Amino acid sequence: MKTVSIINLKGGVAKTLTTISMAHILSETYGKRVLVVDNDKQGNTSKTFGIHSYDRKSVADLMLDRNANLDEIIQHTRYPRIDAIQANMMLLTANRQVLMDSSRPQQTRLRAALRKVSSQYDYCLIDNAPDINISIINALVASDEVIIPVKIDPYAFDGLRELKEQIDVTREELNPDLHLLGCLITCFQHVDGERQGEEWLRKNLNCPVFTTHIRYSGKVVESSFAGLPIAEYSKRSGAAHDYSDFVSEYLQSERG
Repeated sequence: MKTVSIINLKGGVAKTLTTISMAHILSETYGKRVLVVDNDKQGNTSKTFGIHSYDRKSVADLMLDRNANLDEIIQHTRYPRIDAIQANMMLLTANRQVLMDSSRPQQTRLRAALRKVSSQYDYCLIDNAPDINISIINALVASDEVIIPVKIDPYAFDGLRELKEQIDVTREELNPDLHLLGCLITCFQHVDGERQGEEWLRKNLNCPVFTTHIRYSGKVVESSFAGLPIAEYSKRSGAAHDYSDFVSEYLQSERG
């Protein structure tokens, strides 16, 4: 199972959209078995897949319970090859409790849990909150790869250096196999300022940038309200085509 964290410390950059789109395309187009982990207390990924609940166990239980039963936590979605672990506001409490619990390692709990099901899936995609907390560090420790969605605007690069530094520290101290695949430019509108921002990103952050750009599309907001992946809601939209191209580029980078 290849585990990928989708993360940015800035909100509104299409982390959830990217996670859902990747999962949907990997499963529907390429026939891959995908486990999606919602690691954001807001639970937007869980809501899109229709599994958000306070009556079912969540990622918080993986963080707190060494012997958590994953059969009770992993939920099937309406897509036959996509399963998911939901998140809700209980994750906020779980993060605090983990930091107070010194009886076992704090940073490796998610990795230990996911290893129990690694033979059942081809990919695990983790949708992370715009934050650095103990559950985010757990996600980085559990991951093989990191993708950073970036929306080019005047505040686009806020937190990117700090995030890259956290990724580097995690690699050096906790997960030597962690690899930053690069930044994915989202909400792209082909204006000069965005081209300049992309050039700055390549030169100053020393971070790879995917060739594929995800174009801005009003259909994205509609798909969120409909609770559907963009490629299912509007197959002809620019964003749907772009995500298909991006997943193809991602898979080629793996083979490369």
